[in-house]
Amino acid sequence: MRCPDCGFEDSKVIDSRPTDGRIRRRRECLSCKFRFTTYEIVEDVPLMVVKKDHSIEPFDRDKLAERIRRATVKRPITYESIENMVDEIESDLKNNLQKEVSSGQIGDMVLEKLKNTDQVAYIRFASVYKDFDGAESFISIISELETKEEGEKSDE
Repeated sequence: MRCPDCGFEDSKVIDSRPTDGRIRRRRECLSCKFRFTTYEIVEDVPLMVVKKDHSIEPFDRDKLAERIRRATVKRPITYESIENMVDEIESDLKNNLQKEVSSGQIGDMVLEKLKNTDQVAYIRFASVYKDFDGAESFISIISELETKEEGEKSDE
């Protein structure tokens, strides 16, 4: 932060307080010891989702949670674990610093979480997300899960 008195490039923060959705910081110039106040505003860039039909809409965590809940109906998965999944996915997406993300990326992230949580919910979600068109699709994904399980058992 440039000192408004002498123009020196560096300062130290003496005090920091949240005020009206901003952060108020008291600073001191490391060169001339001049004290000044700055206000910081957290930039919140909305995350946009690019759909399969190339339309774009804002990321909706409630919509994502509802889709996961549909896949986990009558399964031993708690509301909290679904919320944690959504929190982790949203956090990962925002930490990638991308303004736009494809619905496919989000779907893959959900599948990865469900694969490690509940296989039935994983198959349910995959059947809708991957647009299964017949029994072969189900057989394929089930055999994929069985192969994964066998690989984990041989590692033990």
